[in-house]
Amino acid sequence: MTNVAIFASGEGTNAENLFTYFANDTRIKIKLVVTNKDDAGIIARAEKHKKTVQIVSKQALENYSFQLIEFLQVEKIDLIVLAGFLLKIPDEFIKAFPKKIINIHPSLLPKYGGKGMYGNFVHEAVLKNKEIETGITIHFINEEYDKGEIILQAKSTVAENDTVETLTQKIRALEFDYLPKAIEKFLT
Repeated sequence: MTNVAIFASGEGTNAENLFTYFANDTRIKIKLVVTNKDDAGIIARAEKHKKTVQIVSKQALENYSFQLIEFLQVEKIDLIVLAGFLLKIPDEFIKAFPKKIINIHPSLLPKYGGKGMYGNFVHEAVLKNKEIETGITIHFINEEYDKGEIILQAKSTVAENDTVETLTQKIRALEFDYLPKAIEKFLT
């Protein structure tokens, strides 16, 4: 069985989708959720699905990452899924979990990646630059923002009348469909 930890900073819709998708899958167990915000929506979603939640501040992540790594190793975590986690993962994590930390990004990397490019900021840039397609990228993380090896990408067209809100809906649909598939790919 593959044990998974989900790191999330926001509402946790992708995490909840994973809780539901893998609820009866004997190959995978989502053991815990790590968040950096004590008021994040992910907390209520995780508790509803009876998931353990760890709140880790930015300072704790940066200054006590070895303790968190040790905790994850004690919990026998095989895969870390960054699902809207907005903090940079310290290099120590990448060394401790090589090719075992995946991120979902709301653009077709390498376009619109890097520090500060998340959520609506990405969608605004896509619209401003009059792109004809957008999508998601699921990738392993490395020491640089959004530069790790790509696992998969999925595309959606950008219509002339699209807005940040309509792009958000299109991207969320792709995330819900493809993030579980990327995790299944990790399992094989």
